[in-house]
Amino acid sequence: MADVDKKVVLITGAGQGLGRCFAHRFADSGAIVIVSDINEPAAKQVVDDIRAGSGEAMALPMDVADEESVCAGIDEVVENYGRLDVLVNNASIFSTLKMRPYDEIPVAEWRKVIDVNLTGVYLCSRFAAAPMRESGWGRIINISSAVVNMGRPLYVHYVASKAGVIGLSRSLARELGPYGITVNSVLPGATDTEIERDTVTPEQREALIRMRSIPRGETPEDLAGVVLFLASDDASFLTGQSLTVDGGTTFL
Repeated sequence: MADVDKKVVLITGAGQGLGRCFAHRFADSGAIVIVSDINEPAAKQVVDDIRAGSGEAMALPMDVADEESVCAGIDEVVENYGRLDVLVNNASIFSTLKMRPYDEIPVAEWRKVIDVNLTGVYLCSRFAAAPMRESGWGRIINISSAVVNMGRPLYVHYVASKAGVIGLSRSLARELGPYGITVNSVLPGATDTEIERDTVTPEQREALIRMRSIPRGETPEDLAGVVLFLASDDASFLTGQSLTVDGGTTFL
């Protein structure tokens, strides 16, 4: 995707997992990558790795659930590079969640998940859209989840937050389309990363794989190409869409 060359790309939650993979893929394609994460050392490590491969990157410590942090972070990006071309809203709470019936989820945990997974997407999109409107071009790519299609039990706050991301993306697509900004959602299936999840046993993982039309584990690289495509000029007439990338577990 040569047309992301020198694009300024901000990826939230890029210190590990999917976000780290996305950061490397954009850097390999010539983009200027802003590696944002609430964990500053993790973000700096990803930046060091990208620079070691001759890529261009900047670490940006940011709490997506905090309005002042997001505003200041995006201001810093624009001050350094003069623009912001692509936003990948990837930061999310999931791996630390315990499986519980809906009526056993602490309200404080519900609010935290909604704050990060949904309000965080809203805040980052809100502040990123301003420089994109000024330039008349932009891409907002929101990472939702294929669990929305399944209505998966025992994670009701996570599922609700990711369903909200889809609705938010569709409404923003309507509002931002006239400014040359596209907004789309990517819905990953259960993806194998370096992040450990105590709530998924090897047996559960194998059961998920058997449900897929393509019966193998899903990797971050399976998603990176889709995200890169949505950031490109090839996707300039694609907006408000929800792309499910789960190996054919669910169909829309």
